[in-house]
Amino acid sequence: MTLSRPTAETADASGPVRRPGIGRATAVLVLVTPAAAIPLLGPSAALHGTGEAAAPGAGGLALLRAMLFAALCVPLGELSVRRLARSVPGAPPDGPRSWAPWAAAVGAVAALGLAAVVATGNHVPHRLSQIDFGGLYASRDGKLALLEINAFLVAGVCARTYRSSVQVWPLGAVLVAEALRAHPPTEHTPMVGSGLTAVHLLCAALWAGGLLHVLRTLRRWGPTEQGAALLGRYARVAAVLLAAVTATGVWSSLRRMPPGTILTQLTDTAYGRTLLAKVLLVAVVAVLALCARLRLRRAPDPLAACVPARAEVVALGLVVVVSGLLTALPLPIRW
Repeated sequence: MTLSRPTAETADASGPVRRPGIGRATAVLVLVTPAAAIPLLGPSAALHGTGEAAAPGAGGLALLRAMLFAALCVPLGELSVRRLARSVPGAPPDGPRSWAPWAAAVGAVAALGLAAVVATGNHVPHRLSQIDFGGLYASRDGKLALLEINAFLVAGVCARTYRSSVQVWPLGAVLVAEALRAHPPTEHTPMVGSGLTAVHLLCAALWAGGLLHVLRTLRRWGPTEQGAALLGRYARVAAVLLAAVTATGVWSSLRRMPPGTILTQLTDTAYGRTLLAKVLLVAVVAVLALCARLRLRRAPDPLAACVPARAEVVALGLVVVVSGLLTALPLPIRW
């Protein structure tokens, strides 16, 4: 049984043709544009006027880290949505083709690039002779970088097997390695910070990657009742993920920027400015998610919720880029 899909240009007898959603789309565009400026322009925009200096090659590092985060989102989202799809009564057996092997390849390339930077003493290498991969075993960051490379390679192999769900273990190893890398032992309570980062990354990956795979699945299934049911189940899970991402993000920010200095650092430091851009983007994503949920409940065609959901995927992609940029900027000062 299929759901009818009314067109956006249907006019009733009492009025002219209506084009719903144009005003809301324009408002979202206005909100997203300022928040997207910092991640799209790169470290130079965030650092302008702060008096801070970024590490050499910060733009490239930010790109590599964003690629690594995206490579986590795609397979984790696929695994979670496939499990949701199996719980939908009467769901079609066929789904979209997996992007997990390609994501693992992208992740391995990004991890290799980041490992090359670590192998040259956190400097951008200009020649292959400058890279000492053997020296990676001598440092904590080097060992974590090697772990990420190997984990992505294993995840790619697992994605090609019959039991592709086993790739969750190497992907989990990448999550743990990223969490440990972000909080060195010299930091105050590093294990607390690593735990918060791991939960934050996991929930964000399930949220962004899950929504992407839901939309791909709906396109494969067509306008069916099962598609609307899958979208509704994902919406309930996404609400919990949003709450977890918000809670862990706020806690992590307060650990790095104490309450007494956070307002100043949000505008006067590169890290704070980029964090503020990320907060604005997440707020836009939350509004789009709310619009999709309302459409899912009230619209004659529940699959009309796909319209704000597609915009939500784009905004979540920008959030991933901002997250990569945050890792390449100087950490805020604890006054």
